[in-house]
This record gives sequence, C-alpha cells and structure tokens, in this order.
Amino acid sequence: MSLDTVVEDIRDEARARADETREAGEERADEIVSEAERDAEEIVSDAEREVERAIEQEREQELSGAKLEAKQARLEARREILEEVHDDVEAQIESLEGDEREELTRSLLDAAAEEFDAESVRVRGAEGDAELLESIVADYDGFEVGEPIDCLGGIVVESDESRVRVNNTFDSVLEDVWEENLREISARLFEE
Repeated sequence: MSLDTVVEDIRDEARARADETREAGEERADEIVSEAERDAEEIVSDAEREVERAIEQEREQELSGAKLEAKQARLEARREILEEVHDDVEAQIESLEGDEREELTRSLLDAAAEEFDAESVRVRGAEGDAELLESIVADYDGFEVGEPIDCLGGIVVESDESRVRVNNTFDSVLEDVWEENLREISARLFEE
C-alpha cells in the first residue's frame, strides 16, 4: 500500500467523520430549533392566555364598576324622591288649619298630659299656634303656654318640677311614622 493510498484512506475516513459530525450537528441543531419553536409557541400561548385573562378581569372590573355606579345613581335618585315626598308631607302638615289642626293639637296634648302630675306645666308650640294653644290649654289646670318653638305644629310639654318633657310636635310624630314605615313607603313608591 502506498503512502498516497494511506493518505487517501485517512482523508476519506476524515471526510466520512466530518460528514457524520455535520449530520449529527445538523440533527442536533434541528432538534434545538424544534425545541425552541415549541417553547416559543408555548410562551406565546401562555402569553395569549394571560392577556385574555387580564382582558376578562379588566372587563369584569369595568362591568362591576358600572353596575356599582348605576346602583349608586339609582339609590341617590330614590333618596331624592323620598326627600321630596317627606318635604311634601311636611308642607301638608304645616298647612293644616282650623278644626283639623285644633283636633290634632288637642289629642297630642291629651296624650302628653297623662305624663304630668305637676302643678306647673308649660305647653310650647309653633309661634303661629299661640292663640290655638291658649284656647286648648285653658281646659287644663296648672298648664300654661310657654315660649314658642320652631316646629310644624303640635306641642312640647315640660315641667321643671318633675323634669319630664314630652315632645308631641307634628315634626316628631312625622319622623316616628316616617321611620316606622319607610320600608313600606319605599316599596310603594318604587314598586318593589
């Protein structure tokens, strides 16, 4: 075997090994690229899911916020309507006149008078009811009309001797009735 033949065999063997190494390298490179592509697809898919979750969460928050705003606006409108109704009732009560006003005032004083055994009792009421109170109080022994108070009508009865004070003003009666019946009033107004 000649030297040229040996060199040629070595070259052929080196080329074969180089081809094998290149093929193995290319296969490994293809595997790495495939893995990288799979990883990239998974990363993109995860990112898309995360974005969709974030969008859905944002949408839910916006929807929840909008519902809360609408509920608050509805409650504010109801509160305003209830205030208007309350104001209308106050105006109607304040405008009571004649026999009806006298009858209501007398019944409130009758109810309050039961609380007093004192000899000196003051009956106070709205400034515009001074004459009415004078005529009603004349029927009660030991009762006198005191200084006027700021109210829609009715009476406040006081005695220094017994330290008892009964507030039977139209205002206090209205507030008691209003509070006791607010749920029913609201249900009727808003058809709940």
